[in-house]
Amino acid sequence: MTGRSVLVVTVTYDSTEAVRQFLASIPDAGESIGEVIVAENASSEALQTKAVAGAAGARFLPLSSNVGYGSGVAAAIDAASKPYDYILVSNPDVVLGRGSVDVLVAAAEERLDGGSFGPKILTSEGDVYPSARRLPSLGTGVAHALFGRVWPTNPWSMKYRAERESDQRRNAGWLSGACLLIRPSAYRDIGGFDLSYFMYFEDVDLGDRLGRAGWSNVYIPEAVITHSGAHSASRNVKRMERAHHDSAYRYLSRKYSGWYNAPVRLALRLGLWGRLWWISR
Repeated sequence: MTGRSVLVVTVTYDSTEAVRQFLASIPDAGESIGEVIVAENASSEALQTKAVAGAAGARFLPLSSNVGYGSGVAAAIDAASKPYDYILVSNPDVVLGRGSVDVLVAAAEERLDGGSFGPKILTSEGDVYPSARRLPSLGTGVAHALFGRVWPTNPWSMKYRAERESDQRRNAGWLSGACLLIRPSAYRDIGGFDLSYFMYFEDVDLGDRLGRAGWSNVYIPEAVITHSGAHSASRNVKRMERAHHDSAYRYLSRKYSGWYNAPVRLALRLGLWGRLWWISR
């Protein structure tokens, strides 16, 4: 290995069993891993999660309220005991593949222009999740939102998700925040995660701002992790759908922020409200 050090941070909310598996996967994921911090968003399972984190040798960081994903990540990074060469941000319902973190670090040492590096993400069924996507435009974003569930192979979703490009190293518009290696200098350069996003789209926004600041978002398929989707979001579907739609509007409305785009923003708001009603009815 390169001798580089990695800070690992995750954010939990009623995620005790999921984070147990995540923490168990860390020792085999890389020799570069140093400190591990579990930020807990004041859920009903806080005491159980504290016990699991302690047993795994991780630091437990209790937060006073549910501040959301990006804010939880930021709090964990700020609580690190020393500077690290890289930061691995991960959901708690992830199992890191053997050597996956070291592979990401080695890639980051080669690509000094890279601000973030994402692994290949497998579902619990073993399918490849399209985690390295293009930035959503008005056309592809709206079409994907409208047709992505009822017609998964529609051309707009296929273009946005870049599903046919899952086996090669490449630059992406943004990388899934489910598991992401970040260069600290790039993180500081853009001010970290935008804390106005409670959940969802904070990773889209991060990749967008990294790209505009001159950094690359690099997909590294040789690093493999599994994302089960087993944490609290899957148990609070309607609330998470609302959070997803609110964040989608926040991102797209900022992208089309000029006064002359007021009709576009209104159409986005109405369309997203309609979609939320349809899938939550």
